[in-house]
Amino acid sequence: MEKEHKHNLIPYGTYFLVWLSLISLTVLTVSVAGVDFGRIALFLALTIAAIKSTLVINYFMHIKFDQPIFKFFLAVALATLATIFILTSTDVFFR
Repeated sequence: MEKEHKHNLIPYGTYFLVWLSLISLTVLTVSVAGVDFGRIALFLALTIAAIKSTLVINYFMHIKFDQPIFKFFLAVALATLATIFILTSTDVFFR
């Protein structure tokens, strides 16, 4: 017996707002790169990149409306990425 797949339609207006948000965040990224923020510059860039990737993953890749197993796999991948970032930054900061 096949389980019925539920389709979630996202209105074009939502896609347009997400696109505008991504453009705005890209402009913000370029602006932040042009100003000397010292040690927090990397943190700002990674925060903006995380927000942008969250928008892309949730709306354009439709993870927001997908089955929980895909969200679990995404969480495992993000945990692996976070571990790599933490280990790399630990190596860089404590040399």
